[in-house]
Amino acid sequence: MSEQAAAPKSRTLAMSESEAVVGRASMFAPFAAGTLKAAESHDELVLLTADLGKYTDTADFRHKHPSRFFNVGMAEQALVMAAAGLSKVGKVAYCTTYGTFATRRAYDFLAIACAHSGENVKMFAGNPGLASGYGGTHQANEDLALMRSIPNMTVLDPCDATEMMQIAAMAADIPGTVYCRLLRANVPVVFDPAAHRVRVGKGHAIGAGADIGFVSTGSMTGRVLDARDALAKQGIAGSVFHTASIKPFDAEGLVEFAASVKRLVVCENHVASGGLATLAIDALYEAGVQRPLLKIAIPDQFTECGSHAYLLDKYGLSTARIVERVGAWLR
Repeated sequence: MSEQAAAPKSRTLAMSESEAVVGRASMFAPFAAGTLKAAESHDELVLLTADLGKYTDTADFRHKHPSRFFNVGMAEQALVMAAAGLSKVGKVAYCTTYGTFATRRAYDFLAIACAHSGENVKMFAGNPGLASGYGGTHQANEDLALMRSIPNMTVLDPCDATEMMQIAAMAADIPGTVYCRLLRANVPVVFDPAAHRVRVGKGHAIGAGADIGFVSTGSMTGRVLDARDALAKQGIAGSVFHTASIKPFDAEGLVEFAASVKRLVVCENHVASGGLATLAIDALYEAGVQRPLLKIAIPDQFTECGSHAYLLDKYGLSTARIVERVGAWLR
């Protein structure tokens, strides 16, 4: 693990560069480490990519298991169909590409060839939300809504290197088709790997502050924890409900958490409709629990190109903007 310097705000990162990690230790390529661990106990595990191996951390697996690695080229539909076919002959097929390509170009193939048939295909999709500075063509801002609408699909959004490595290691044992947002290159470590465990279908409550209850998933959880600490200095006590599991979703845990706080703030690196906020609102409504609720999410528009820091600030997902929005909401 290493501390990374702050990235310049004045430019968009090149495709092969990693976003710098500020203020936290980081781990390089946790997906690769988890996949190699899974491969040790699963001889049937294979890894496929659609010409994006360099940008989805597949090199270590390719070098160690060359006969179990397949690059199908720039053909995401072929990637998914090849994975489905390998599943039918007993393989566990891990796949990597960008989230925009997996969910927009290969949606029907993931739905019918994989989930409909219960195939053992695990899609790890890079550039989730505003992780990419390359605009609407490469920013998977609506992928969770698309994937959770498919029956028989497990949908996961890891927070950090700890969760990314754990999910990659355990995905082979999750029944059926899995869609997981991929965190690659230098990934911050938010949770202690010795103490934290991802649980499919379960969330994690952190802290006991009752003024504000943050509900978050994916990379937003690290920013939410920082925002909670900043708000504490203003006399606002907050707690956090983090979930990497979008489907199945821990509705019972969320309702229990909501009952312990005065207000809720849902934060997600995703559009506000169809993702975590929708899940939270549905769970509260069905349980008959009412709380004032603020949604912090990507707006309903194609987002522009720019540096990571610039985009987070522009669209309200940076720690500073979260603190600003919550402070204004409480006044």
